[in-house]
Amino acid sequence: MSEERKWEHCGVCEKEKERGIHLYTMFICTECEQEMIHTDPSAQKYQYFLEKMRVMNQTTLYS
Repeated sequence: MSEERKWEHCGVCEKEKERGIHLYTMFICTECEQEMIHTDPSAQKYQYFLEKMRVMNQTTLYS
């Protein structure tokens, strides 16, 4: 019997990944998580990560 792999959409890199974490309503792949942890706050990439994380706080309106 084979086990089906579960792939999820990373909210940072926008790719389908198998491993990562769920932070509130967003899935973050392991690679992005590690890059976020090791990015200096004065780096331009840090601002990119902040913008991606802001999407997580936006409420979704269902009509």
